[in-house]
Amino acid sequence: MSARSHSAVMLRRNVRHLVRNPTSVFNAVLMPIIVMLMFVYMMGDAFDVGVDYIDYATPGLVLLAVCYGLGAAATAVNSDMTKGIINRFKVMDVSRGAVLTGHVVASVLTNLVAVAALVGVAFLLGLSPAAGPLDWLGVVGVVVLLGFATGWLTVALGLAAKTPETAGLASVPLVMLPFFSSAIVPAEKMGPGLREFAEHQPFTPVIETLRGLLAGAPDPAVATTAVAWCVGIALGGYLWARATFTKRA
Repeated sequence: MSARSHSAVMLRRNVRHLVRNPTSVFNAVLMPIIVMLMFVYMMGDAFDVGVDYIDYATPGLVLLAVCYGLGAAATAVNSDMTKGIINRFKVMDVSRGAVLTGHVVASVLTNLVAVAALVGVAFLLGLSPAAGPLDWLGVVGVVVLLGFATGWLTVALGLAAKTPETAGLASVPLVMLPFFSSAIVPAEKMGPGLREFAEHQPFTPVIETLRGLLAGAPDPAVATTAVAWCVGIALGGYLWARATFTKRA
């Protein structure tokens, strides 16, 4: 079998695991929606962002929806490594890259389900984007690229962890990072130090790109920065994951 066929088999395996244990998908979908309800209904009136708060917050919450599903992916890849499944795959001559790719693609699919649910709820809460068909296609592309990048980084973190429990905790910084970006409030409204961090961390240009696409007026320079960050994170995560996998397997 080719590496592509091996990857397809590993993807089907991971999807079956998700179907048998839907709790992880449920959490990935539910938590961002709860956060959206909390900020829109409890705190939305406290923020002066120049537009309806649901329109401002949705792009950042889309990114948060991607990050919330990462803990399950890190735990799953670490379980494969620590419970001996990888040794069985080695005996079966399964491509090592296929094992990791299966986890990444399954993570991206989970992200798409979570983001679709979140955007559906956002529309119920009054989201009114000006995006056209090409803008929506761009939104999907950014979400997939972000999911691919964070997926590889999460797989690398899961492989580096010693136990499934610590693997799940390793993704916590990725979940917290959106809160220190322009996801909830504009970076210019933050205090010194935090403002500079929010302006230059990798998630802010991704959020601003999504915000521009939903408004129908994306900024090419910001979009280029967002894509560059995603490609860099994906490449770094991939190389780290392959090196760690080769060493431990």
